[in-house]
Order: sequence, then structure tokens, then C-alpha cells
Amino acid sequence: MTSVPDERPENGEERALEGAARPAGAPGTGDSKPAGAGRAGPLPEEVRRAAGYTLDRKAEAVTVLDLRPVSSTTDFFVIATGRSDLHVQAIAEHVLDSVRADGDRPEHVEGLDQGRWVLIDYIDYVVHIFHPAVRDFYRLEVLWGDAPSATFGEAVRP
Repeated sequence: MTSVPDERPENGEERALEGAARPAGAPGTGDSKPAGAGRAGPLPEEVRRAAGYTLDRKAEAVTVLDLRPVSSTTDFFVIATGRSDLHVQAIAEHVLDSVRADGDRPEHVEGLDQGRWVLIDYIDYVVHIFHPAVRDFYRLEVLWGDAPSATFGEAVRP
């Protein structure tokens, strides 16, 4: 099995989204501004809400990647982790119900029955909800390492 090198900058900082809150001491809060941080604008309201909906159901390691500078497939990824298959399904169902209540419907949903990796495609943004082992295997944050990112949690909500 080939190991995948860590694509993060040598100083350990992540590229931060402009206007995204970060907890004190979190990567990307140092004095130096990572390359690319100034290119991303603030998060759109619907992306902030989607990230918040994952936190409503106690999702862990909620990360938003701004793909606009690096891809034309979608603008944002909202990535979250559930502790079990059932937890992943509960988070996904809450996102689907809440976004539907906001007046938006997904273009496509995959993986809801299995609960290992649920993908909810809203065209402008895609919500990925992973089981921990699956998230660790695919490592989307590393794959899309050139994209500015922001991490949220209970202490720092979108």
C-alpha cells in the first residue's frame, strides 16, 4: 500500500476562508497569511446554514472547502463526520429536511441507505457526511488541498 504524502503547507497552517471564524490557536490563525486566503470571499448563507445543520446533529470536524479557485464542478464542499452509520444517516436526514424547509431541494443524494458516506448535491455546494474510517480513507481535504478552508464546531459555528 502506497502512503499519500501530507499536502499541507510546511508551517502547518491551512488556507483560511475570508470571513470564516476560527477558534483561537487553530491552524490558519497565525500572523502570516497563507497563500490563496485572500482570493476567497465570505461563505454564502446557504453554505453556512448547511454546515450549521450538520452541527445541529453533533457532526464532528465540520469543514468547508471553497472550490471556486480550483474547480468548476461546484463552488463549495461541506464535509462532516458522524460517529456511526446511524449517526451519518441522522445528520444527512436533518440536512435534507432543514434545507428543504429553507426552500431548496437537492439535485442528487447518494449513500443515505448505507450511512458510510452520504453525498447531497445542491449544485452550488455539495454536502459530504462520512463515517470516520471512510473520511480518513478518502481525505477530501488533502485531495482538494489547494482550496481555502474553514473548520467549524460547537465552539465556532458558521
